[in-house]
Amino acid sequence: MMKENQLRGARTNKLIMILLIIGCVTIFFPLYMAVIIAFKQPSEMTNDIAGALAFPSHWSFDNFRQAMEVTDFWNSLGNSLLITVVTVVLSVLVCGLASYAIGRSMLNNRKFKWIYFYIVSGMFVPFAILMMPLVKQTAHMGIDNRFGVIVLYLVFYMPLNLMLYVGYLKNVPIALEEAAHVDGASTWRTYWSIIFPVMKPMHATVAVLTAMSVWNDVMTPLVIMSGTGKNTLPLAQLNFQTQFGTNYNLAFASYILALLPILIFYIICQKQILNGVTNGAVK
Repeated sequence: MMKENQLRGARTNKLIMILLIIGCVTIFFPLYMAVIIAFKQPSEMTNDIAGALAFPSHWSFDNFRQAMEVTDFWNSLGNSLLITVVTVVLSVLVCGLASYAIGRSMLNNRKFKWIYFYIVSGMFVPFAILMMPLVKQTAHMGIDNRFGVIVLYLVFYMPLNLMLYVGYLKNVPIALEEAAHVDGASTWRTYWSIIFPVMKPMHATVAVLTAMSVWNDVMTPLVIMSGTGKNTLPLAQLNFQTQFGTNYNLAFASYILALLPILIFYIICQKQILNGVTNGAVK
């Protein structure tokens, strides 16, 4: 019996190892190709597999320099940073407060549970259905600009963020709040002094998930900010695609430049994200 269990365990370990290797190849191969193409010259782009996988004959940063010029990199980066940072800060503040009000009230009032379900159901509404009405409404209200995009992002990602916060709050003992109330703290003081710091791992999770979604989004700025002259990085990168083809060398160089800020942000918050997902998933 023991030998059978050992054999079964060895087979399971081999299967897990194979799956991990496949996963690593799936992740790192596209990244490898992106880096290689970004440093190659157009004359080195070949159709054969060996030539495509080969290192560039001369490592040069010319593609990155040209990509920055074509995309007006610093202005586009500034717009992306502004929209992303403001959206993340508002998402943490607004969704955190809303989740506390709804999550704690759900225990005693069924109406708040229906409010919670109503907000979370927004995750199942495709953006394509809302796109045209939103374009007309934002133009009518005069917010077809960066402010309007921030407001839309805040609303779009509220269902997921609210669900994450409420799930995490289930692991926060109510006794902490009761003790604070006994000491004379108001609900507002209790939230900012006790609950908000306790939810730090979930703040990091929400911040990174929201930042990644906002940073990489093309459609919302494209339909809302069209004609304003304010491009985000994903919008500026559309310049590499024409009806006659795509300049892959400059495009991949630009993609790598756009990847670096959000990658650094993710690495900084990685530990907090793991804690937030783990604690939010287990009651």
